[in-house]
Amino acid sequence: MTFETIRLEIDGVDTVIKAIGNGPAVLALHGAATIEGHEWARGLADRFRVYLPFHPGFGESGPAPHICGMQDLIVHNLRLIAALELDRPHLVGHSMGGWMAAEMAAVAGERFARLVLNAPAGLNHPDHRGADPSKVAAQDLPQLLAHRAEVAARYFPGGPLAPPPEHFIAARDKEGKALTNIRKAHGMGHPNLRRWLSRIPNETLILWGDKDRVALVGQAELWAREIPNARIHIVHDVGHFAMQEDPTCVTAIGDFLAG
Repeated sequence: MTFETIRLEIDGVDTVIKAIGNGPAVLALHGAATIEGHEWARGLADRFRVYLPFHPGFGESGPAPHICGMQDLIVHNLRLIAALELDRPHLVGHSMGGWMAAEMAAVAGERFARLVLNAPAGLNHPDHRGADPSKVAAQDLPQLLAHRAEVAARYFPGGPLAPPPEHFIAARDKEGKALTNIRKAHGMGHPNLRRWLSRIPNETLILWGDKDRVALVGQAELWAREIPNARIHIVHDVGHFAMQEDPTCVTAIGDFLAG
């Protein structure tokens, strides 16, 4: 089964979406970089039609210098869903994509079926501050992103799943600029996000690796306490790249979405 490429113009932004599989629609939102790719979605493709958009300024999507906060991406994605003609897709978000998915569900939860938040960013609770990848030396990033550093190292220069070094560097530069625009308003989160979570009506799975050093697993209880219909699934001995380290994470997501 191969990934299809869909290209749409959303509010003047050249937006690229990868899609794979057959079945109920799943919109899957990536984090603050596209280093680890989207191969994990093959684990859902036998049961779902998975749509994986590149956020504006990330991956294969075009730049969007007008973006100055997460709210711009919420509107972008709601328009993207309309353009794709998706009727109540499931919503899955990892890291920054989890923060994005949570805000989307808080303002328009009726537009979605089930919600999965995989180590979501956004709350910034002072008692649960993880490491900031932007302040970590490049050679140390694999051991920050995965409990087993060799798993993350596959996606970095010299690894078997990495692009040529010049392409890797160019992608990080492009995505770094896009991330800076998202962070303009409130950094990597919103001071009122926790207040909004009770508006989420969707059945929600909060999935976290217990060795995550970017988003600490202690936050899972904070999210679950605020979202009315949430359950927690902790995966042992995996880090921030949980779905890459342990394929059972993808299976658990699929089983939850399938009800």
